[in-house]
Amino acid sequence: MSNNTGNTIVAILVGAAIGAGIGILFAPDKGSKTREKIKDGFDDAKHNLQDKLHEVSESIKGKIVTAKDDIDGNYENIVSSLSHKTEDVISFLENKLADLKLKNAKFQK
Repeated sequence: MSNNTGNTIVAILVGAAIGAGIGILFAPDKGSKTREKIKDGFDDAKHNLQDKLHEVSESIKGKIVTAKDDIDGNYENIVSSLSHKTEDVISFLENKLADLKLKNAKFQK
């Protein structure tokens, strides 16, 4: 979770707690109505928190998919590059073998 998201979540929770406390202190309504208002405030904070968590979750999923695609692309590039390098090494070794065969043929005469 990013630092901004963590700060936002903490701010929402602190705001809900402060709002509930102030609501209790200055409530002109009876206790049942005040408790209902506090419950509604916490429910709103809970829903906001769930929405933020869903947004973060979706963002992380998107980043994971992007990273996976990048890794797959890099893997394909590496395999392709190694394949070309392998062909280069084989060609080099074939040329060296041909040179050695020629030198060996000269020594055998």
